[in-house]
Amino acid sequence: MKFEDAFFEFSAGRLNQLPPSDLPEIVFSGKSNVGKSSLINKILNRKSLARVSATPGKTGTINFYNLKECRLVDLPGYGYAKVSHAEKLRWAELVEGYLSSDRNIEFVLQIIDIRHKLTENDLHMIEFLMQSRFSFAVVVTKSDKLNKTERTRQLVYFDELFRNENGESLVHYIPFSSVNGEGVDIIKQIIQSIAHAYAVQLTERE
Repeated sequence: MKFEDAFFEFSAGRLNQLPPSDLPEIVFSGKSNVGKSSLINKILNRKSLARVSATPGKTGTINFYNLKECRLVDLPGYGYAKVSHAEKLRWAELVEGYLSSDRNIEFVLQIIDIRHKLTENDLHMIEFLMQSRFSFAVVVTKSDKLNKTERTRQLVYFDELFRNENGESLVHYIPFSSVNGEGVDIIKQIIQSIAHAYAVQLTERE
């Protein structure tokens, strides 16, 4: 898979604008200004294919990036206080409608900032993913911003939030940095394996 050949395909502000779901979709979800665009650009080895907004909460569309074998789907960032109530409702309806639609959503990358505690929206989203049909992992961005002790403390905090009664972690965390590239290869491997498995399934159906 040639990640650098990816191209921006479509931007949807309403459910009736969503393109046909004819490829496996890997979804990027997270709060405003958490680094989704930087993550996508780093994976694709592009500087500005996914626009990094200087104003949090500015992007209110679902953006699709085509890799030929699959799509990367960037959901609107949630939780920005200065967005109007009506706009928040529109975003919520758009995202909920997308996630509940009969699309080829194969994996969700839920993105959080390693430096902060999870917000209520973060917790709700992860709990939703745990209860849903979706396979997912949590990408912990900006891992280069903390020293070793701080990083370990935060990862333990995240891990302890989601454990079953046997003490087993229910969430897989991937530390990521757009500065030093930590986590990029792991995420690329996930995307490649999803695209390959989907292609095999299509071949078996024929």
